[in-house]
Amino acid sequence: MSRIIAFTTRNIKEMLRDPLSYIFCLGFPIVMLLVMTLVNSSIPPEANMTVFRIDNLCGGIAMFGLTFVMLFTALSVSKDRTCAFLVRMYATPMTSSDFSLGYLLPMLIISVVQMFITFTASFVISLMTGVSLSIPGILLSIVTLIPAAVFFTGIGLLFGTLFSDKAAPGLCSVVISLGSFLGCVFFDADSTGGIMLTVCKCLPFYYCTKAARSAAALDLSAENLLIPLLIVCVSAAVITALAIVVFNSRMKADLA
Repeated sequence: MSRIIAFTTRNIKEMLRDPLSYIFCLGFPIVMLLVMTLVNSSIPPEANMTVFRIDNLCGGIAMFGLTFVMLFTALSVSKDRTCAFLVRMYATPMTSSDFSLGYLLPMLIISVVQMFITFTASFVISLMTGVSLSIPGILLSIVTLIPAAVFFTGIGLLFGTLFSDKAAPGLCSVVISLGSFLGCVFFDADSTGGIMLTVCKCLPFYYCTKAARSAAALDLSAENLLIPLLIVCVSAAVITALAIVVFNSRMKADLA
């Protein structure tokens, strides 16, 4: 456990030294909340469009922010591989599980901090705009998004293991785009229906956002919260397990 804690601490320090982590992981979600709130204020009430209202927006933006944690996970792992840091660390008593958890745990900690900041800003905006946003709903939404955080950090670990520090960010940007669009952060797929809704339901991003929004609204129904949350949990378990297996295989190949 001491080895995991030491490696986790090192990775947190490495991320905190990068100013871009503050911009994308902490600042960008708040900026998006403010911009989309301004957009919502310009939409006439008769349009009956509520996707940009803060009670619906906060869960989507919190999920969207996790995609940038994925990006920094991929960069952290791929850079350590490129500079041969990991190869040198293989000579230590650390096991492959120590390395995997040492990358995943700090990103999960940062994810929770990011979500807390995002929802705190959302609560302040809700008070300013007169929209109801309950503290129990916020806390439940944060808990609901933890499996989504595991899902995205798992993708980051997988990309960082398989690709270089030049290729991994490009692939992560594809996932970020898919997450924002097919995750229905900026539009309501349920109202759109048709092929678009079918496509969105084929990927976990949609269920991440749906579960977060339902939790924020304290909608505890199976259709809106429990089933989407179960899908996200299964997706997170599969992706993370795959990432750990691939990392272990790459570690054995490097040692051979």
